[in-house]
Amino acid sequence: MSASVPVRVAAIDCGTNSIRLLVADIDPATGQLAELSRRMEIVRLGQGVDRTGRLAPEALERTFDACRRYAEEIRRLGATHVKFVATSASRDAENRADFVRGVQDILGVLPEVISGDQEAAFSFSGATRELAGSDLPTPYLVVDIGGGSTELVVGEREVRAARSVDIGCVRLTERHLLTDGEVGDPPTAEQAAAIRADAHAALDEAERTVPLTGTRTLVGLAGTVTTLAAIHLDLPEYDSAAIHHSRLPLSAVRELAARLLTSTHAERAAIPAMHPGRVDVIASGAVILQAVMERCGAPEVVVSEHDILDGIAIHTALDAQ
Repeated sequence: MSASVPVRVAAIDCGTNSIRLLVADIDPATGQLAELSRRMEIVRLGQGVDRTGRLAPEALERTFDACRRYAEEIRRLGATHVKFVATSASRDAENRADFVRGVQDILGVLPEVISGDQEAAFSFSGATRELAGSDLPTPYLVVDIGGGSTELVVGEREVRAARSVDIGCVRLTERHLLTDGEVGDPPTAEQAAAIRADAHAALDEAERTVPLTGTRTLVGLAGTVTTLAAIHLDLPEYDSAAIHHSRLPLSAVRELAARLLTSTHAERAAIPAMHPGRVDVIASGAVILQAVMERCGAPEVVVSEHDILDGIAIHTALDAQ
């Protein structure tokens, strides 16, 4: 296929907490992306995986239901190339074959259960593609806080170093904030301290591979970061255009983490820009972001709505040539 002819692709990113779809026309020669549809559903595929090592039947069914809706959207828009990427929860699960078989039956493609390093590379390309030529200094440190893992990637035009660590907003919530299946209302100081300890231990591990200090621009991805930005901006509802490339200061992240860790479920749910599926996990995500910013010495994070999903789409177009 000629590189000058746009390719219509569908990219699906299935993580621990959410499943997302991007359908876009992409020029493989330039990476220019024209978005046709971008959707997200909270399915909590990773429900209980940290404890049981298995994907729960109800979590699988929620995910398959979303896949059926995405399959309809892909057919409607006529995407000719489809890539389904699965990340942390399905990497960890003993019964991931059930997940793979279900997705293949619904969408007709084999889901790629990618490594943490692959996840990091997709996140980096998706987040930094449009930053080329901007006044933001390099090297970039891209932090992608997911439900089950967090990816940390350093680079300029290409990835220089990357590490995926098993701290995510769902994993740490289930590990430290659940009592009899419910998140503390509000969490205790001891529970909050346990999350912080896990976050810093994971960053100690990451620093063996990724130089967290010495980077000049921190770019933050995924629902935790974008939701925190929406709260900081005091948006009356979630607004991707207002959030994209906004700046979130460290002082605001500290205040938000403290606020969310000391608020009740009802108080968090009442925040206008809060998605219902993030109410119980946002506090853990805020602690992770705060730990990353303090460790790398970043005074602010540049918030990006473009992330692993965009990276998957671009690589799909390149593979289609």
